[in-house]
Amino acid sequence: MRMKRGEEQKQTYNQQHNIMDIQLTIDKAFGFVPSSAIAGYKGQVSKAQEMLTKGTGAGNDFLGWLSLPKDIQSQLPDLQATAAKLRKECEVIVCIGIGGSYLGAKAVIDALSNSFAWLNGQKPQIVYAGQNIGEDYLYELQELLKGKRFGIICISKSGTTTEPALAFRLLKTQLEQQQGKASAKELIVCITDKARGALRTLATKEGYKTFVIEDNIGGRFSVLSPVGLLPIACAGFDIEQLVKGAERMQEVCGSETEFENNPAAQYAAARNALYQSGKKTELLVNFHPKLHYIAEWWKQLYGESEGKDHKGIFPASVDFTTDLHSMGQYIQDGERHLFETVISVSEPDHKVLFPHDEENLDGLNFLAGKRVDEVNKMAELGTMLAHVDGGVPNLKITMPKLNEYYLGELIYFFERACGISGYLLGVNPFNQPGVEAYKKNMFALLDKPGYEAESKAIKARL
Repeated sequence: MRMKRGEEQKQTYNQQHNIMDIQLTIDKAFGFVPSSAIAGYKGQVSKAQEMLTKGTGAGNDFLGWLSLPKDIQSQLPDLQATAAKLRKECEVIVCIGIGGSYLGAKAVIDALSNSFAWLNGQKPQIVYAGQNIGEDYLYELQELLKGKRFGIICISKSGTTTEPALAFRLLKTQLEQQQGKASAKELIVCITDKARGALRTLATKEGYKTFVIEDNIGGRFSVLSPVGLLPIACAGFDIEQLVKGAERMQEVCGSETEFENNPAAQYAAARNALYQSGKKTELLVNFHPKLHYIAEWWKQLYGESEGKDHKGIFPASVDFTTDLHSMGQYIQDGERHLFETVISVSEPDHKVLFPHDEENLDGLNFLAGKRVDEVNKMAELGTMLAHVDGGVPNLKITMPKLNEYYLGELIYFFERACGISGYLLGVNPFNQPGVEAYKKNMFALLDKPGYEAESKAIKARL
């Protein structure tokens, strides 16, 4: 493959700094679909890539995420300064949002945080609201925040989505009561539409600091915008490195990269080939517990993008080895409609050696002196082989380390592959018409003004 000068320079930088890219391996799918079937998608992938880059496909008014790694860089200093102010002033920062408005941030923050951050006194703590309508959850959150200096990041394009709007009303009132309205104003940041909507109107009226969610960026593709970057920066992580990793993957997965060398193209083709062969459910698998919410973000990204027109792979996830002791039986021996995509982290941040025990009652002295991660890696390899033998194809994504740079690569890789895969499937990957159905019923049942006819009809059904 011939590279442009800029790409050559970027690769040279990566080589000089010993930076590997995330890698995709698909050979463990070849026993279920031939490599020729995956290669057969090359022409369709090329057309899908062209639809993305030229904006000629369905949903082309929501393609702002494609160039975000470059476009967002001018906003990084403001985001970092705002985060630094909140970190200095607050013991707790509440991130209010639902779906794509919080999942991406939580995924990255959880992946990078100490597993026991809430116990070791790490400040500020990042907590979440507006992602549910749990009365007990909100009560307990308000109890936690009593007497504490907390800040709020409210994320909503419209400001009228029920879950975040309810949480914001409650927590804004509490913050104003605890700090006074003038001080509270300095601790509230709104990420919303540039010109319209209830939250924009309120933010302008009250003088809150704001960042913009661009009209051409949907929630599930917004993690590399202020929606995800501000909370991640508030948690103390390096958003420049996150964006740099995404920028690298924007080049690697671009339409100019040949199909055979393009991981996003290969992933989209492999999963569609498996889908057409009858594999209707994809399990995103990790062997690193900090990746749990990466899977939650991925499930929304693919489920909301592809699940329409009565089509689409059902996205699910498991945490191994934990779930091998629960879901492992079904995956090994249940109905054969599954395939797995395994995220493997090559090198952990810390080193723990398995100790020798004189009595050896557990029979594990054969592991003495080995790193715990070596045991984990053999569990990973053994599981993949067992599942392939049991009729479950495996794709594998390898991350050199779990840090901001490689998470940026992973996020953009999944986003780009999702756009390609949706077009291969023949759906609009950027709308979500099915999400509105429950809202209409809920508003009718709650007698929302303007829903009188719907209220009468739904109550008659009951």
